[in-house]
Amino acid sequence: MGPDPAVAAVRRAVRHVLADLPAGAMTLVACSGGADSLALAGALAFEAPRAGLQAGGITIDHGLQDGSGARADAVVRTLADLGLDPAGSVAVTVDGEGGMENAARNARYAALDRAAERLGAAAVLLGHTRDDQAETVLLGLARGSGARSLAGMPPALKRPTAQGHVLYLRPLLELDRATMRRACLAMGLEPWDDPHNDDPAYTRVRVRHQALPVLEETIGPGVAEALARTARMLRDDADALDGLAARAYDELLDDTSDRDRAGASDRDDASDREDEGHTVDDEGHTVAIRVDGLEELPRAVRTRVLRMAAVKAGSPPGTLAAVHVDAVDRLVTAWHGQRHVDLPGGLRAFRRYGRLLFGPV
Repeated sequence: MGPDPAVAAVRRAVRHVLADLPAGAMTLVACSGGADSLALAGALAFEAPRAGLQAGGITIDHGLQDGSGARADAVVRTLADLGLDPAGSVAVTVDGEGGMENAARNARYAALDRAAERLGAAAVLLGHTRDDQAETVLLGLARGSGARSLAGMPPALKRPTAQGHVLYLRPLLELDRATMRRACLAMGLEPWDDPHNDDPAYTRVRVRHQALPVLEETIGPGVAEALARTARMLRDDADALDGLAARAYDELLDDTSDRDRAGASDRDDASDREDEGHTVDDEGHTVAIRVDGLEELPRAVRTRVLRMAAVKAGSPPGTLAAVHVDAVDRLVTAWHGQRHVDLPGGLRAFRRYGRLLFGPV
């Protein structure tokens, strides 16, 4: 007699992502003790040895609740009982901009990055499900986000680090939360329900417990599956557009000095002169992009090139919004000699000698 169907589904999803990892590699599962990551940990403990891989588990103690240290210790014992080795916890300090959710996420990933590099892990497995994906897409729609945000969470992500990168895998994006609960029950695992997951102070919680149920009741069943499917299709489109933008960026990058340009004629000669209000020196820009090639690009590609240039110049991607990119785009498409555009991170974008320059204030 085979395993419970829910257990089999989780194991099959894990087996699929492990197949691409090198033999003998260390894999880690990030486990909060909740049903999703606990079911993932149980599946990894079962599948990794059969795939010729090592498997460990790690839990992050955010210190946001009384008794969080004891809870982390309990999760570590469960991970060890499953046969995951090493099994450990890391305490983090949650602070920073963007609210507690964002700060906790940043602290968590930074800790996972360090643990993965310390242990030489080939991959870190995350327990996000189809329901998490649907919530992410719905939040993106409510915020008026672009295709990349609406593409949701990718099944695989390489996070850059000082030593290279850490690979994160999400094998459960095609499975729902209810399947994780059933899998835990079938494996004899008792999940912990984080009270933060029921706190309506958090936008994601309201989406989970109020918005999505209302949509299901009003439109009919299958909303979560449809949102996740939309994310998958948009991810393909966004990946293609990002690839085109990356090639265009490389082709349009211009390292010619302002002095070399100053004596040359420019088709915008009367209006494409120095923005008298900017405080960047002649050679103080960080990134320069040729305007003539930008004008010819489709908007979907052009705005990606502009965003890429701003980020490479030092603008934080998390705070660089569409309104900033649109303002820079007007320096290309609606140029009439206007002044610079201020960008997050203490940067400015301005047009000079047929180029868009991105540099510090």
